[in-house]
Amino acid sequence: MTVAHASRRTRRVGNERIAEVFERVADLLETQQANAFRVRAYREGAATARAMERPLVEVLAEGGRPALIALPAIGRTLASHVAELAASGRLSLLERLEGALSVEERLATVPGIGTELAARIHTELGVETLEELEQAAHDGRLEQVPGFGPRRVRAVRELLSSMLRRSSRLRALGWQGLADPSTTVSGAKDSRPGVAALLDVDAEYRRRASREELPCIAPRRFNPERAAWLPVLHATREGWDLTVLFSNTARAHELGATRDWVVVYFERDGEEGQCTVVTERRGALAGRRVVRGREAECATLAARGGAKGPSMPSGESLRPSE
Repeated sequence: MTVAHASRRTRRVGNERIAEVFERVADLLETQQANAFRVRAYREGAATARAMERPLVEVLAEGGRPALIALPAIGRTLASHVAELAASGRLSLLERLEGALSVEERLATVPGIGTELAARIHTELGVETLEELEQAAHDGRLEQVPGFGPRRVRAVRELLSSMLRRSSRLRALGWQGLADPSTTVSGAKDSRPGVAALLDVDAEYRRRASREELPCIAPRRFNPERAAWLPVLHATREGWDLTVLFSNTARAHELGATRDWVVVYFERDGEEGQCTVVTERRGALAGRRVVRGREAECATLAARGGAKGPSMPSGESLRPSE
């Protein structure tokens, strides 16, 4: 991509705009009681953006993310944010912190999937994350959705493989969990947090939410009164920055599962993703909290004495997970 072409695509995203976005993220993280080091990283990134005479999008166009990372206070994570702003003019992290990001918008970030198809996927399959979409593209469910033939499904698989940065080894091990779950249960480095860490932060979130110990945001969807009811937790596990929220999706509301489905967003060194933790309703793990798509790892952890039951607050009803 030439600098001229990059400028045509991203000329509205100047350094001042990037600085404003980073400062807004820092303000929200601080209000929501996130780690002080994380807050400071965004403020320092904003200062760097303002101090630069050259547009950051031009630096990105010429040298890629490594050129951004070489700048003061712009690490891998902030470099990935600049790239997202350059490509779309939006930052999903900011929208998430403001309670503005919808499932449909998240799914529509996959090229070739517009908002109409994204809504159809969410409604018919209950898919909420890119990871769940990838699994549906491999297990045959996506092909059953109107508008998805074999060619389009194949394209979605290839695009998601690149977007999610999954290794060929992990994909080869199947979509119901790892063939050797101990590879992640034991804490070996993976491109996502281990299930033990995810279940631990899920338990902390639900416990503290039930005690009304967490700051709340006012989601823009399914909230006509604009009430601040959605608790948010920022935490760190295994070096990952985590943002934890109850699911505020059409599917969760339809099934009355908004207090059971917990969405965990994770980010580290420019890698990011999300997963959903629910209460399993069937099989050997019935009544236990599981990470969707990683049930085999959860089963291994449970067999070792981890992954206890849901530990819901007294009087809290469990909802269907599907």
